[in-house]
Amino acid sequence: MDMANKLRVGVIYGGRSGEHEVSLRSARSVIEALDADKYEVIPLGVTRAGRWLAGAAAKALLPPEAQKALPEKADGTASALATLNPTGADAAQLDVVIPVLHGTYGEDGTIQGMFEMAGVPYVGCGVLASACGMDKVTMKVLFKDAGLPMCRHTWFLRSAWEQERAATLRRVADEIGFPCFVKPANLGSSVGISRATDEASLAQAIDLAARYDRRILVEEGLDIREIEVAVMGNDEPLASLPGEYIVHDKSNAFLDYTEKYAGTGHNEFVVPAPISPELTAQLQAMAKTAFKAVDGAGLARVDFFILRNTSELLINEINTMPGLTDVSGWPKMWAASGYPLRQALDKLIELALERHAEKARNEVGLV
Repeated sequence: MDMANKLRVGVIYGGRSGEHEVSLRSARSVIEALDADKYEVIPLGVTRAGRWLAGAAAKALLPPEAQKALPEKADGTASALATLNPTGADAAQLDVVIPVLHGTYGEDGTIQGMFEMAGVPYVGCGVLASACGMDKVTMKVLFKDAGLPMCRHTWFLRSAWEQERAATLRRVADEIGFPCFVKPANLGSSVGISRATDEASLAQAIDLAARYDRRILVEEGLDIREIEVAVMGNDEPLASLPGEYIVHDKSNAFLDYTEKYAGTGHNEFVVPAPISPELTAQLQAMAKTAFKAVDGAGLARVDFFILRNTSELLINEINTMPGLTDVSGWPKMWAASGYPLRQALDKLIELALERHAEKARNEVGLV
């Protein structure tokens, strides 16, 4: 396919969140997997300080291996933001955007709102689903309304913690007990999460979570297996075979950021998860229910707990822009389900264009 007939795909990566490095790794996987015969890839980078980069400057943010997958001369002399503006001076506009951005300012609905205002088709969930999927407190309210079972949990504001530390510790101990997990309400990739076994470690865990968000979530600690299901689609989503994190080093209390992405060898992600066909079907159904509960679109990863003593299923959370790195679960689960990353990206771009066309029809009806 000649250049004139290729779709111009903007891949946005980096960002201001604590998941900047994961975003660069995901972008590398996406850029290397995109079919060069179908797509012209336009790199759009965002620095840690929030500065938008296009062309060679954006390309320079990426690992050398990903840079090799881009054209020799990276396109884009205009600013990255101008490239997104369909009415701007940039002559060659983007056909679709893949925002490979994790965490705040990437999967929380903020950049999705900018795409909506610019009228640019984009891969992934919309403003509402992204915001609700990022906010663990709101997410759990929607899951409860959808009838999805969850572990016991509570939440409070950072200001309440700062003003009433002793009372907050007593409340968590009474309502949740120990062990428990403390999380920032709005963050991903296990950043800022700690396991607490007593009031002293609970105070330390809350202090850590409060560095990342003004709302802190606390969940009961259970003897569980961690299972994930990848979702892809719009109104009628598909669910992948489930995968499971197998932890080899039992001294690690949970899969934190380092364990997930540093390749320590202490854990492995197994697909399909060694569970019964009945549990697999139940997980897939629950994953699709969770996706619809937040009004998901494009892609997501839904995380579950299986209680070891009863095999009871509990939903943990949904991630609306899951990691797409070489060690991430989403691409591994779809590869095992018949969609290698290249084909999965084809499907995601198709879904993005489909959803954009549907919105355009809705707008015509409002005129």
